[in-house]
Amino acid sequence: MEASKVDMFLMTHSKFFESYQIPAIRERMLAADDSRFTMLHSAGFKDPTISIIVSLFAGTFGIDRFIIGDTGLGVAKLLTCGGLYVWTIVDWFLIMGRTREVNMEKLQTIL
Repeated sequence: MEASKVDMFLMTHSKFFESYQIPAIRERMLAADDSRFTMLHSAGFKDPTISIIVSLFAGTFGIDRFIIGDTGLGVAKLLTCGGLYVWTIVDWFLIMGRTREVNMEKLQTIL
């Protein structure tokens, strides 16, 4: 891929990934061919800010886990009422990192 396309992608999508992952993502994107670029734009990465907002308001029902694709954990959280609110509170601190991990896994499958 061209360096200008990679830099533009990273500027617009850097909030979806951990900051320490950005250099590795850049190197992998530079080594990939141009056909992957359109796939990356249509990937639909999950926004960590949306995840924390959903977790704050509907985390007890597991909706935050459903949004990022952890369906099994979402069902478990729903049936236990957010682990009697303990799991809900713990997820307020973990959900943004988990969202970025899911985004990185999706990016790795594309590249």
